[in-house]
Amino acid sequence: MKESAGYVKIVEWSDEDGCFAGSCPGLLLGGAHGDDEVAVFERLCLAVDDVIELYKRDGKPLPPPTSGRDYADKMLSVA
Repeated sequence: MKESAGYVKIVEWSDEDGCFAGSCPGLLLGGAHGDDEVAVFERLCLAVDDVIELYKRDGKPLPPPTSGRDYADKMLSVA
């Protein structure tokens, strides 16, 4: 399993930007945006991999993983 799999990745439509925007809470606020949802997710995944490599290169500890915290159900309860 890739280390990046430990981080939740979110792609959502942004009315403000008029496009899909991707983020990785806890690791990366921005990351990717565009008109194609799938392409944005793919670019976001690459950005997360790059950020993890930067942390490692700089000898910094990674933030705690965010996957497995049931974000989907938490978001449903807010909606």
